[in-house]
Amino acid sequence: MTMQHQQLKRFIQFTQLRIPLERDVFTYLGACFGIGLAVSLLLITLVLLLTTPAQADSGPDSIQHGTLFITAQGSGASQETPLLHTDVQFKITGLIARAHLTQTFRNDSDQWVEGVYVFPLPENAAVDHLHLQVGTRSIEGVIQERGAAKRGYEQAKQAGNKAALVEQERPNMFTNSVANIGPHDTVIVEIEYQQTLRYDQGDFHLRFPTTITPRYIPDEELGGCDDGGGDDDAVPDGSEPAIVNTVLDAARITPPTLPANIKLNPISLHIDLDAGFPLQRIDSPSHAIVVQKQDDQRVSITLADDAVASDRDFELEWTPQLGSAPQAAVFSEPHDDGIYHLLMILPPPAGTPSVTLPRETIFIIDTSGSMAGTSMTQAKQALAMALERLRPTDRFDVIEFNSRTRVLFGGARYASVDNLQHAQRFVAALHADGGTEMAPALRAALDGRTHPDVLRQVIFLTDGSVGNEDALFELIQRQLGDSRLFTVGIGSAPNSYFMKKSAEFGHGTFTAIGDVKEVRARMSALFEKLEQPALTDIDITWPTDTTLEFWPRKLPDLYAGEPLLISARTAAAVGEVSIRGTRGLQPWHATLPLHGGTAASGVDVLWARAKIEALHDQALAGLDAAQLRQQVIDVALRYHLVSKYTSLVAIDVTPSRPDTDPLHTHNLPVNLPAGMVYSKVFGALPQTATPAPLLLLVGGLLLLCGMTLRLRLRTA
Repeated sequence: MTMQHQQLKRFIQFTQLRIPLERDVFTYLGACFGIGLAVSLLLITLVLLLTTPAQADSGPDSIQHGTLFITAQGSGASQETPLLHTDVQFKITGLIARAHLTQTFRNDSDQWVEGVYVFPLPENAAVDHLHLQVGTRSIEGVIQERGAAKRGYEQAKQAGNKAALVEQERPNMFTNSVANIGPHDTVIVEIEYQQTLRYDQGDFHLRFPTTITPRYIPDEELGGCDDGGGDDDAVPDGSEPAIVNTVLDAARITPPTLPANIKLNPISLHIDLDAGFPLQRIDSPSHAIVVQKQDDQRVSITLADDAVASDRDFELEWTPQLGSAPQAAVFSEPHDDGIYHLLMILPPPAGTPSVTLPRETIFIIDTSGSMAGTSMTQAKQALAMALERLRPTDRFDVIEFNSRTRVLFGGARYASVDNLQHAQRFVAALHADGGTEMAPALRAALDGRTHPDVLRQVIFLTDGSVGNEDALFELIQRQLGDSRLFTVGIGSAPNSYFMKKSAEFGHGTFTAIGDVKEVRARMSALFEKLEQPALTDIDITWPTDTTLEFWPRKLPDLYAGEPLLISARTAAAVGEVSIRGTRGLQPWHATLPLHGGTAASGVDVLWARAKIEALHDQALAGLDAAQLRQQVIDVALRYHLVSKYTSLVAIDVTPSRPDTDPLHTHNLPVNLPAGMVYSKVFGALPQTATPAPLLLLVGGLLLLCGMTLRLRLRTA
């Protein structure tokens, strides 16, 4: 960059020289102009040709056949990369889902390759099994500390042994590395995990992510907060120090992404659902499905197409018949060290939606490049609808952010007709571009103060496409005060981990909007939560004659239609659990027996996963990180779980690659989420191995040179 600036400076100085020129020299320079123009046009043409995505052959035949070529770094040669097909089998019983993923890596090249694939899973997935299928042999994965697992994998890779390694990058993002896939060979990797389902406002939800929204990595400083001085003016504010935001693993969470016109990595899916109650409705808002009914409680679900592109989250929703919705449930599993329980209890509705205190609502809308396309449309519609819902006695403000933060009023104003019309015009004019610098926007919205005379709610609309989640979680906890943060996930593949955890730290709740058609229903459901008093100060009392350990220790506030979920380990299944809380000014109390729970498998894994999450939260709160790290390792090793500090590794003891044959590593690309605009995320030029920016610079300089000389020739 410095060299380009120096060359441009010298060129400008050259054009400012005034040297007497002879007429024949002007003739010569005129010819130079023509040559410069021709060369410029040629270079621009080369850019357009060479910047055809080097990650893949974009011809229709190649897409149909699934052929993928990646340009090897430093060589300029296109190499065929391994292909991936994922099959997902779900078995759902009540609130618990067991998933079995089969990832098939196919190598159609003549080389020995290593495939590295970054893939998403639900943010509460407890990954506990890995199988490596080599021919007729199945190698079981073992859990090890992350460093040890990586060393074992690298040794096997160098020795020519087939091996697989599953590592956690984020709770909802994992890396699967598969070494020594032979020429024209296929390797199958099977991964299993357990999770609890979401139960909200009478509906059960399963969400399975299939691709990754590209993660924005902030600069070394998290950008300045441009706090509005009123009437949407942006005024830099240097009063707050930049928080620590170094994303050390940025390269591991930013896999290559295919342009929107190329769809690979197909996925197939099958679900066996045993709801435990008669079903009234079952539907997928994201995909066309086929439902086969076995009885009034059990169904099988498949995709209408055998396989689909992995470019959006798969969502499934089902509703109990009227009067059969569960109000409480206990799932239990005995082990040698105690009995593990998953408890669910749904508090009754408040009765009358009322907000006794005046309300102040701050809206944050993400207008970064990743929101371009359908996501921006969804976000603007959702925000416009929220503004319409405000009452004249409410106060509000709007904050938009991308690379910079802009505040509409610079302070909450009453929802008068004039102020609302001003806000609607502001929202209508928003467009998506630039980076995702969230920290300044969150600092502008969360003032860190208490507001005894007002109910302060912050509604945050974003796709969550950031890589510095932990730094932002720390900011939210530090700046929250008595505000409540409600996140609205926008787009076909939002970062659900960031959205859910931000709402949890913000004492709010998370809503997902995957399609424009869902805006009104999802936002109406959110307003129902906002307009009813939350159940707060929740406390739980356990039987006195049993030892126990339960998670989470810090129980969350509950909003309308949300159940309380608790994972516990007790010495015996005796007695009752007593739960108390306050909704508005009214006390609430319920009891739940520990005995007689529904038998279920994997409840111990869910308990361990909940404990690991709680330990990570304690580390974010500033407790002893080294001690908590060791506790996570101990739990993960005991319960065979992948975590931030532990990985699953499977190694074939039989070498397969000859010592004389080199191994080529390929980072498999992911699909761009549906509705996203590639150029707004990665820039106008595709990610390629060509010197496109340099060619454009040279072409532009030649064209400018020719135009300048031509102008001088005319005026001579």
